[in-house]
Amino acid sequence: MTTTPDSAPTLTVGGRDAELALRLTEGLVAFNDAHTAGAERGTLSVKVTDNDGALVGGLDAWTWGGLLGIEMLWIREESRRAGWGKTILRAAEDEARRRGCDRATVSSFTFQAPAFYQRHGYVETGRTLGIPGGHADVHLFKPLT
Repeated sequence: MTTTPDSAPTLTVGGRDAELALRLTEGLVAFNDAHTAGAERGTLSVKVTDNDGALVGGLDAWTWGGLLGIEMLWIREESRRAGWGKTILRAAEDEARRRGCDRATVSSFTFQAPAFYQRHGYVETGRTLGIPGGHADVHLFKPLT
């Protein structure tokens, strides 16, 4: 990029910038679409609420070109071990299959739930070391066929 002294670029460093994140996402999606023949993409969520409307737990994910990408799955403390994680995960995988997905990916810190995903057919594909406290980010994959 060519600049003149009057139009020099400005570098800004700070906390999260929501507008910047949106612009980066738009730019990256356009770039990716150009290189993946416009593979279909979407968002996916699963939510469980109790009789009072309070959140029991849920899942946030995306689908893209046959891949389910699980971003977050969380169950409130007092509702854990009641089967909600399995129910939510299964619902997301079923919806992903309905959308034409044949594989899924997720990452989970070692202090979170990698064993949960492994019990549900996910296999470890790698780890990112150096998470504070001596932990790692475990990357997992599952065929949905």
